[in-house]
Amino acid sequence: MKIASWNVNSLRVRVEHVSDWLETNKPDLLCLQELKMVDADFPEDVFKQLGYHSAYTGQKTYNGVAILSNKPLTNVVTDLPNFEDPMRRYIAGDYPLDSGETLRIVNVYVPNGQALDSDKFVYKRAWFAKLQNAMQDTLSQNPNTVLVGDFNITPSDLDVHDPKKWAGSIHCSDIERLMLQKLMASGLYDTYRNFNKDGEQFSWWDYRGAGYRANEGLRIDLVLSSSAMLDRATASSIDESPRKLERPSDHTPAIAEFDC
Repeated sequence: MKIASWNVNSLRVRVEHVSDWLETNKPDLLCLQELKMVDADFPEDVFKQLGYHSAYTGQKTYNGVAILSNKPLTNVVTDLPNFEDPMRRYIAGDYPLDSGETLRIVNVYVPNGQALDSDKFVYKRAWFAKLQNAMQDTLSQNPNTVLVGDFNITPSDLDVHDPKKWAGSIHCSDIERLMLQKLMASGLYDTYRNFNKDGEQFSWWDYRGAGYRANEGLRIDLVLSSSAMLDRATASSIDESPRKLERPSDHTPAIAEFDC
């Protein structure tokens, strides 16, 4: 089974990129972030023609998350539990495994935070604290859980092209990494780092300058799995090919594969 996460930075602009990637890679689940469109505009028919069901929650101009799946999801939730927020950043559902078990798939677009001394960072901390609580409940109820998304946090200096330059900055601060560590302490594991011990591979590169050509990136798009799913994991990777396309997203897909 293949699960992928991709911040497409406007699905309206990149629906062809997503469709082509689905046809080429045939994931069982593709989780998208930053749809930047209202639900009425979601191109459900495009993905249906490719054999995918769609669960989504969007808003105009900003945010928005979706899960494309080759089997219909059940028990879909589109609000971060116990957090009143009009921003569309969370979606989860149950996916039927061939074994007869159920996978709980959770897709998030974590707030950027802007700067450590900003109101937006206060929001990021509050949102993340609720995500931590929600995942504790999810993991206690669902041994087979995978949490994916754009976390806007680098797990370690291995995930930063220039740790000295980024030290103490948003995405790379000690407080953000502690937030992520606390989330993972509830029973989540970084599938990519489980299979790839070296740095210098990233999932986001700034549009400005020669960010991608110089590989000046960050790894902020993650596939985190429960212990039970990590035992079934067979590979994890980052596919840079969409970042090389014309008018690409600044992110590229993060992927994990499981023997399920």
